Amino acid sequence: MPGNTDEGIDLAYGLEEKPPLSKSFLLALQHVSVMIVPSTAVAFIVAGAAGLSSADTTFLVQMVILFAGVATVVQAYAVGPVGAKLPIVMGTSFAFVGAMSSIGASSGLDVVFGSIVAAAVVVPFLLGWQFKRLQSFFPPLVTGLIVIIIGLYLVPVGIQYAAGGVGAEDFGSMQNLGLAGLVLTISVLFNLLLKGVWRMLSVIIGISAGYVVAIMFGVVDFTPFYEAAWIAVPTLGRFGFSFELVPLLTFAFLFLVSGMETIGDMSGITAAEGRNPTTEEFRGGIFADGFISALGAVFGSFPQTSFSQNVGIINFTGVMSRHIVGIGGGILIVLGLVPKIGAIVTTIPSAVFGGAVLIMVGMVAASGMRLLFLNIEMNRRNMVIIATALGLGLGVATVPNALSGLPSGTQTFFGEPVIVTGLVALALNTFVPGESSPLFDRADTVPPISEPVDDD
Repeated sequence: MPGNTDEGIDLAYGLEEKPPLSKSFLLALQHVSVMIVPSTAVAFIVAGAAGLSSADTTFLVQMVILFAGVATVVQAYAVGPVGAKLPIVMGTSFAFVGAMSSIGASSGLDVVFGSIVAAAVVVPFLLGWQFKRLQSFFPPLVTGLIVIIIGLYLVPVGIQYAAGGVGAEDFGSMQNLGLAGLVLTISVLFNLLLKGVWRMLSVIIGISAGYVVAIMFGVVDFTPFYEAAWIAVPTLGRFGFSFELVPLLTFAFLFLVSGMETIGDMSGITAAEGRNPTTEEFRGGIFADGFISALGAVFGSFPQTSFSQNVGIINFTGVMSRHIVGIGGGILIVLGLVPKIGAIVTTIPSAVFGGAVLIMVGMVAASGMRLLFLNIEMNRRNMVIIATALGLGLGVATVPNALSGLPSGTQTFFGEPVIVTGLVALALNTFVPGESSPLFDRADTVPPISEPVDDD
């Protein structure tokens, strides 16, 4: 097993290692437990906005789970050029919720799925196809900032879950905060004080303890389990397909956001080894974002993208094996085809997940910080770029009303913290002289990725 390195973290299992099957299954289940509720929540939100029946809503939820599993397996093992061969857990991102809800309510889900299919094929394909030419524009300074902002802007989501979930009648109650605090405390203490399997399974142990306590307090609703069917069969084009220009452009932009998030998440994963992803890993990961999203939309699934919470799990537990994530993808496929099993996971209260999500998103931000500290010199140029990119990105994330005077399309564009941070970092790093700039550096003097870069 890999030991300590100067650049990465202490990995219990490396990228290609295969733990024993029983341990692998539990580690994979840990990944699934963290992502399944927020991913399926997107389906519930959009279904509600579009006024779908309970049967159609259940179908959407199952397709989201099923194709999250397909996309995760493809990322872990790859199909030709599609897939990064990295431990990337896929799911439906909240970045798509606003557009899918508004377009679904006003124009129908046929327009939503038509736009997803078209945009998912074109944007990620172009981004991945030309990534070798574009890679020099995404050095650790840029990707590290993207990873940091992904973690930081998700912190409020973790707090909302910990308090009971937005709209909950008991939001912020002592019971919810106590459950979240229990999960967080157990996960942190097991991770810091214990070794071996107890440390690696710290998150799922914390969630399990919180779930048991929630059952004891009578706050777990098993209705979704009783009402769920045993088998769900994918149906081709259940909601139809239509195309309109504005929704198509909107989803094209959102897939650009998704691509930047995937770039950041892949960088967060390989930061555990003290490196940036290779060109092939970047390209394969971006291709998978697009092609699996397009395939899923044909059957009624929403866009699939990398899940940042699971990047946090990798860095928190030190388990980087892509084979474990591949097993997690298989679990998701089974859950997508057998709703009765998947419904068990959806009975876990939001507060229980909140304690785990808070740790995960914090670890995402921390992995981005490591990526910066390992690979760049904290000189004046780089610190100004970091300050400007994070200041603007966090600004629009915490005070979105500050953009209310802008046109609606501009608000949508500049209201995305990942895009703002990424574009600001990209522009400043590109056009301000320094060795990490693709316009001013010298190919014969560029240091390896694990060595600090001095731009003075």
